[in-house]
Order: sequence, then C-alpha cells, then structure tokens
Amino acid sequence: MAELHSMNAAINALIERIVARVGEAKDGVDSGCIDHLHTIIADIKEFTEAQLEHITRLNEIGAALSAEHNLSKLLEMILIQAKKFTNADAGTLYLTSPDGKKLHFSVVQTDSLGIQMGGTHGEITWPPLPLYSEDGQPNRQMVAALCALEGRLINIDDVYNAEGFNFEGTKKFDAGTGYRSKSMLVIPMRNHEGEIIGVLQLLNRLNERGEVISFSTDDEKTTMSLASQAAVAITNTQLVHDLETLLDSFIRAIAAAIDEKSPYTGGHIRRVAELAMMIAQAVNDDDGIYKDVHYTEAQLKEIYFSAWMHDVGKITTPEHIIDKATKLKTVYDRIHTIETRYEVLKRDAYIAFLEGKITQEAYKASLASLSDEIEFIKGVNIGGEFMSDDKIARLQEIASRRIIIDGKERPLLDADELYNLSIRKGTLTDEERQKINDHAMMSYKMLNALPFPKKLRRVPEIAAAHHEKLNGKGYPLGLTADQISLEGRILALADIFEALTAADRPYKKAKTLDEVYKILSFMVKNYELDPDLVNFFYEHGLPLLYAQKELKPEQYASYLPQESSTQ
Repeated sequence: MAELHSMNAAINALIERIVARVGEAKDGVDSGCIDHLHTIIADIKEFTEAQLEHITRLNEIGAALSAEHNLSKLLEMILIQAKKFTNADAGTLYLTSPDGKKLHFSVVQTDSLGIQMGGTHGEITWPPLPLYSEDGQPNRQMVAALCALEGRLINIDDVYNAEGFNFEGTKKFDAGTGYRSKSMLVIPMRNHEGEIIGVLQLLNRLNERGEVISFSTDDEKTTMSLASQAAVAITNTQLVHDLETLLDSFIRAIAAAIDEKSPYTGGHIRRVAELAMMIAQAVNDDDGIYKDVHYTEAQLKEIYFSAWMHDVGKITTPEHIIDKATKLKTVYDRIHTIETRYEVLKRDAYIAFLEGKITQEAYKASLASLSDEIEFIKGVNIGGEFMSDDKIARLQEIASRRIIIDGKERPLLDADELYNLSIRKGTLTDEERQKINDHAMMSYKMLNALPFPKKLRRVPEIAAAHHEKLNGKGYPLGLTADQISLEGRILALADIFEALTAADRPYKKAKTLDEVYKILSFMVKNYELDPDLVNFFYEHGLPLLYAQKELKPEQYASYLPQESSTQ
C-alpha cells in the first residue's frame, strides 16, 4: 500500500510539472491544444486516484474478511462487497459440498426486489445444483456448475441470448417476480490449494442512470481478486470451525468414556457442563451484582470446555473405587462372604442344638441374634451421611468374636472389613477418597500438557478449580478466595449441585431442592462456596430451571407455584 501511495504522489507531482510547463508555454501554443492537454491530465489524475481508491478498498475488504470468523456473516459480507465493487443489483454465493458433487446456495440477494436470503438471514432450503448428472456426466448446462467444474470465469452480456446454457430457473424466477435478468458474471473461488470451494455469481451491473449494462474487463479482474481473498477467508474460517468441532467432539467422547467407567455417574459431566453454562450465561446477562462481567463468545467457550474436561483426570482412577457402591465392595461386594460366615454360625448353633449342648430356646435366641447382626452389617455396608459411635462400637464388638472355618480359627470380621465398615460417611476409605480426589490434580496436569490455543489457555486452571474452596481447604492446589476465579467458582457450584441432586448414586438418596439449599447454605457459612454466587443462583431461579429438565418432579415440587384452594 505504501508503494501505491508513493506512485500516486509521483504521478501527481509529474502532472503538476506538466501543468506548470504548459502554463509557461501557453503563449506559443494553440488554446484548443492546451484545453485538450488539460483534459488528458485531468483524466490521468482521475484514473490514478480511482485506481488507488479501488485497490485501497480491496485491501480493506481483505482485512475485514480475515477478521470475520462467523461463517454466515463472512459469506454475506463477500457477496455484498462483490456487488458494491461491480455495482451489481443481485448476486448468489454458492459453496461446494464436501463430496465435491453439488453447489449449495449460501447467500442470495436482489437489491431492487428487497430479497435477502442465507447468511445472517436464515438457511436457504432450495435444493443444491448438481455438478454431475445421475450417470456421472459433468453438468455443463448450468453456468454456475460449469464455472465450478472448469474453474473459469464466465461473463455473459444477456442470459436470454446466451447459447449452451440452461437458464430455465432464471427465466422462471423473472416470470414470477417481473424481474429481468440480463448481464451475469460468474467467478470461481479457489482456496490456497487450488481447489474450487465455491462460486460467486453477480447479476445485472447498473450504470449511473440505473440501467443494466455488461460487466467490464476491470470488473472481471477486481472480482477475481476479491474471490481469491474470499476463498482464503472462507477456508480459514471453515478450518477453524472444523478444528473446534473436532475438539468439541473429542472432549465429549472422552467425557462419555469417563462417565461410562461407572454405571453410577453416567451423565454427570454433561449435566455439570449444562449447569455451568446456565450459570455463566446468567452472570453474563446480569445487570446487578455482575454488571461488570462481560464474557466474550471465546470466554464462554473456555468455560464450556473447562466444564466438559473437569473430570478428565478420572481416567486414571481405578474402576473399583469409582464403582464402590458399598463399603465392602472391591472386585465384588464382600458382604456376601460375611453372610456365608453367619450361615456357618447358624449351622454351628443348629449342630449344638442337635447334640443337646443348647436348648431350643437358646438355639432360637441365637438364630435371632445372628440374623439381627447380619442385617445390621448389611445396613452399615450401604453407607450414608453419618455413622454414629454406637454403631462403630457394635462393629468392633462383632469383629472381636471368633469363628472356625475349615478347622482354623479367625476373626468374624477381619481388620480390612472392620476398617471399611467403620467408614463414617459414604462408602470410601480415606485412602480411596484421596485417590478419587487425586483426579483433580490429574485433570490439571493432563490439561496443562495440552497445547490449547490462546483463547482457551485458562481451561486447565478453571477445570481443576471445581474442588477448591474459598477457605483454602479445597484441592488440588489449596487455593484461597483471591486465587479462585469467578469461572472456577461457577464450576465448583455446578459440580456440587449436580452431585447433591443426582439420583444415580447408590450410597445416597437424591436430595430435594430444599435439602440442597440447606447444604449449600452451610457450605457458604463455612466459606467453602461463594456467597454472592450462591445467592445469585437462587435469586435467578436457576435451580428450578435445571430441575425441571434433569430432576424428578418430587425433588422440586415445593418450588412450584401452589394451586390456591377455595373454601
């Protein structure tokens, strides 16, 4: 561009010198000749300025095309600028199908008829133009198809007089609208690899008086240049879109694989992602406490990917820990082994009764006591929210008893069984819970090892923060309030809310919204969750919005408007 401006300046300087010399010599020169020379000079100056303005506009358009990443907007922009450059009344932009066998209508515009279709004005439902017939022969009758097949520019003065092309569709359109299609310029769009990715078709070039004229050679050159830039911009946008689609699909596939590791947490990641985006969008739209928070489309996508990847570290967690539905479960639930021991004890009592060592009453009392004990152990094995000291003491008393199996004496409950049954909350031991907790650090390490693009660089940080607490007692990094981003707090709230309301956990009953509110309030009081965010979450009705889509009606019945009863 700098060279063009320098050239224009040089031409203007030359013109000024010519004008000056003409002025010096005008006494000896015929006045008509001088006037003619002035006209030529003015034409040269006008032409150079017009050329400079033309090239400047072309460069500006190229920059604008490169900056636009929304494909619909980009396609519309390309057609609009092509029409402006050539002063065309109408135009159509086609894109080649992935299999290279069709041309799809992407944008259609006719200014004089007020027609705007495709681009940002909705999808065009017209059937695509076939590039080949059913027998595989090239479709050379349709001008746009021929342009795509041969990759050549086609300039037609009047489509009604053109030979070798089928313009029945164009004439039918004219008959229905009263329009008169005439001059047409059809340009192939090639990408950087020389592939035809689309066709740009312009119709009815207008002169200053609004009359339809033919497209000029300059129109051909300019539009070819624009089409080349447009093809590169379209290819780049499609490539970015395809890469994002691939990343999204890959992330969803990994998340599905993680959820499939356990029949008890299927859908957890999807629901957390859905809830996190619901909260993030509400925050973004808020004009209250979060009025200064404005997420760009890229930042919302960053939260989205973080939510989908927050549990990726669980891919390293052993299945028998993830699937630990009861306290005694490893590869199998060891409660069945303990039940067998109690059957042995009942058999021994029966033998003692038959041998007259105990009375019938004592035998019945022993059976009742043994049945009560095994039912107690089975109940404890399920796990729950709290395990009392009395139950721990009873387990220890049971474990202290001995039993003879295969002639060898052993404890009724071994040390590991007693340890697992004594878990006070849930079904996991401290060691197993730590192994589960390690998934957050593994998520952080795995995601940090991935070369995320700049706009997604915070995914590892946000994803790993879903178990951090404002009081610094969370994991994996033990972050404090000032170190946890709003996005991390959103993900933490979404993860906890989903876990509390989930109906697929075998060790606990799904909480109602009322119960969840009490638990979250307690966590806010302990400074584990962000109080402003939790209040915002409830004040904007997000729990009910989520519940109506994902939960059972009985979990949110109290949140629904109650029907008034008449006396």
